[in-house]
Amino acid sequence: MRIGAISMNRIPTLLWRELRPKQWTKNLLVFAALLFSFPLSDGQPVWLAVFGFLAFSLTASSIYILNDFQDREADQHHPDKQYRPIASGALPPGLALAAGAGLLLLSLAAAVWLRPLFALILLIYFLINVWYSFYLKHVVIIDMFVIASGFVLRAIGGAVIIGVPFTPWFLLCAMLLSLFLAIGKRRHELVLARTTSGEYRRVLDDYSLPFLDQLTSIVTSATIVSYAVFSFTAAATVHLMWTIPFVIYGMFRYLYLVQVKQQGGAPERVLLEDRHILITVVLYVLSVVCILTLVD
Repeated sequence: MRIGAISMNRIPTLLWRELRPKQWTKNLLVFAALLFSFPLSDGQPVWLAVFGFLAFSLTASSIYILNDFQDREADQHHPDKQYRPIASGALPPGLALAAGAGLLLLSLAAAVWLRPLFALILLIYFLINVWYSFYLKHVVIIDMFVIASGFVLRAIGGAVIIGVPFTPWFLLCAMLLSLFLAIGKRRHELVLARTTSGEYRRVLDDYSLPFLDQLTSIVTSATIVSYAVFSFTAAATVHLMWTIPFVIYGMFRYLYLVQVKQQGGAPERVLLEDRHILITVVLYVLSVVCILTLVD
């Protein structure tokens, strides 16, 4: 569709929708290292973490644009994705790609100026996701690990940008929780593919519900155990153990939404729309802040 065929005042709105700002909640994991780095005697780490969040958000949006461009024909047959600006034909693909390239270059340039190592993490995140878009999303099991790697890179990036070390247990918790969300996403897509007509990911033919449910059980158990060990061995205080119930309830609630309510295709939407999980996350953050502040 030609740009001239579109009202110019609609372009900013269409581009904003294409950036998928609601999915930026995934990038809140950048603040994980900051959360466990109390006390914060000055505001510099906070501003650095905010920059990290924005940089990951803009980089992720450039990837969303590339994905939507690559999958625009398949998305036209998807019950939800058909309404995206590129798939619906409302936004010219060339304009969207140009905007995505601009966002990527802006993020990388700012990151190189501020923290070169963080820029490298952003670049790795982008390249892995491009590889995923063109090939890895069709490789069974590997596709879920790639999705999970994005969350892990966010957690690492959050530590790098504020200049604090991260422990192996912190990294393991991030990886397992990411796999937990990735498996739930694939399960939702598989259920959707079996109950609705239209095109779907080819890799879903290699999955089954019993297999994904078994993976979910393994990863759920491993995540809870890993977080328990992390809370007991955290350098700040052993009292982080009191946050374990929030983690367990949050994961159980998410499992309920995925397996009973048939949700989970968009974890960021679940976080914003499910009151129980939202309250759990808020209480968890407040608990960590209170525990670390009192210990300090």
